[in-house]
Amino acid sequence: MKRVAVAVAVAVVLLSFNWPSVLCHSAIGEQPLSKIAIHTTTFALSDSASIKASPPLLGLKGEDTEWVFVDFENDKPSNDDWIGVFSPAKFNGSDCYMENDSKEQAPYICSAPIKYQFANSSNSDYTKTGKASLKFQLINQRADFSFVLFGGGLSNPKLVALSNSISFANPKAPLYPRLAQGKSWNEMTVTWTSGYNIDEAVPFVEWSQKGHHKMRSPAGTLTFHRNSMCGSPARTVGWRDPGFIHTSFLKDLWPNTVYAYKIGHLLSNGSYVWSKMYSFKSSPYLGQDSLQRVIIFGDMGKAERDGSNEYSNYQPGSLNTTDQLINDINNIDIVFHIGDLAYANGYISQWDQFTAQVEPIASTVPYMIASGNHERDWPGTGSFYDTMDSGGECGVLAETMFYVPAENRAKFWYSTDYGMFHFCIADSEHDWREGSEQYKFIEHCLASVDRQKQPWLIFAAHRVLGYSSDKYYGLEGSFDEPMGRESLQRLWQKYKVDIAFYGHVHNYERSCPIYQNKCVSSEKTHYSGTVNGTIHVVVGGGGSHLSEFSTVNTSWSLYKDYDWGFGKLTAFNHSSLLFEYKKSSDGKVYDSFTISRDYRDVLACVHDSCEATTLAI
Repeated sequence: MKRVAVAVAVAVVLLSFNWPSVLCHSAIGEQPLSKIAIHTTTFALSDSASIKASPPLLGLKGEDTEWVFVDFENDKPSNDDWIGVFSPAKFNGSDCYMENDSKEQAPYICSAPIKYQFANSSNSDYTKTGKASLKFQLINQRADFSFVLFGGGLSNPKLVALSNSISFANPKAPLYPRLAQGKSWNEMTVTWTSGYNIDEAVPFVEWSQKGHHKMRSPAGTLTFHRNSMCGSPARTVGWRDPGFIHTSFLKDLWPNTVYAYKIGHLLSNGSYVWSKMYSFKSSPYLGQDSLQRVIIFGDMGKAERDGSNEYSNYQPGSLNTTDQLINDINNIDIVFHIGDLAYANGYISQWDQFTAQVEPIASTVPYMIASGNHERDWPGTGSFYDTMDSGGECGVLAETMFYVPAENRAKFWYSTDYGMFHFCIADSEHDWREGSEQYKFIEHCLASVDRQKQPWLIFAAHRVLGYSSDKYYGLEGSFDEPMGRESLQRLWQKYKVDIAFYGHVHNYERSCPIYQNKCVSSEKTHYSGTVNGTIHVVVGGGGSHLSEFSTVNTSWSLYKDYDWGFGKLTAFNHSSLLFEYKKSSDGKVYDSFTISRDYRDVLACVHDSCEATTLAI
């Protein structure tokens, strides 16, 4: 048995931070693929071991998801044997990326699998018989697949057997559309992934109202390369070719209108490759008085329906949240996922799996995102936090895979409108303090809304820039991100922000209407009259490991829930708003409040909200 040397030493590094809150949320849950010491693999093929995958060709009817059966035998079975899924199917040590040490011999395997299962997952007799079968659910990821039987567990993998390769009929097919609001209310963007560069095919979207002439809108194409990554594992064992990301802008939409669309690529030989047909409903006209429903949550992540990797392990609530939203999609108009999206943490294959997971939602309603620490943070790259939470992605994946209507997509702050709502989405991974570029944006965003047209003013950010009873915030004594609300509290009050939403802390919590640490209303479930404080809501229970609450009973906290869930806003008209907190386990409402007010209530002066006046005539 020959141990193969490695060019890259990859480790999960937990830093010692000055701020305990940062450590808390970056250390919760370890990316499952990082547990595999793939760079230490021993080459130990055995003639008495075998592994076979079937069927060999997937997606014959255009499917982008298929179940695969894997049968394997091992004459020396062990409880720590496992099956890794690799894509592309052929991994070659000569392709390994060298970092900091060029004298080492290239390893046999230099990329992590895209998922794995333990060999005895479906058969407890495996160690006795040496035979077992597993089912894997695969999505089209622009390359073929192979399956590898390993001994030695995750920490000391020994490659025992390699399967045949299997593939999708068209691995380059356009897939996983995700909608987003454009820079105006009557523009929808469609972003998708394919294997076609522009020298092979021209990307576009064909769309129309029912019974109307079909239109075609061209798409721009982006990608990124290994050298675009800021560090490991994104640049080393986590690297995988992302394909090409296309975005098309559908403009001058009529309000409240259902449009059908499909994605197309015109090949150089004149033929077309098409996606399946989708549809969406365009946004209402600004200020339109109608039923408008908004979903908001953070920190969902992804999970595997076949039981691989992290199901019931890494993001245990992820699929429940996803499925509740899919089941209720006819009662949802727009979704805000406010940071910590895929938790890929530098394992790039996971972004395909995340976009596939949310496709039934994101292909139907705008799926708006915010930047979280697991998308952006990396030392020396300009993020406000000098941590390694992004696994070397440093924002590149998020800003390429999803569209946001920001002036600069590397700076993830933006405003967007939906009917009676005006949203100001901050980027907590960049400086928000007074005097910063983002602070100026936030003030302009809040000040520019016409509350007579859009009475419901919403602020959102990933980290808690307002109030949270999180355990680690409690140890700091501030109950927010350090320096969080110091600069922003005056803005929320001056411009009368109705509700501020946050993720990062993986639980649910609602405050009273609050200003400078004090409740400004004794009501708990219904608020009316003047806007004299902002309600702060933590909705970070989208799916990742839950965060404990502080033992301190904060006076402003009205409802806490240590569970997975999401928030829903329903605007009935210009004077009536409902908020509901729903658990992901059953979709039922566990907390709610209503707001009733007229325009004159927004105009009313409260503390720190109006300029000085005079009686002079």
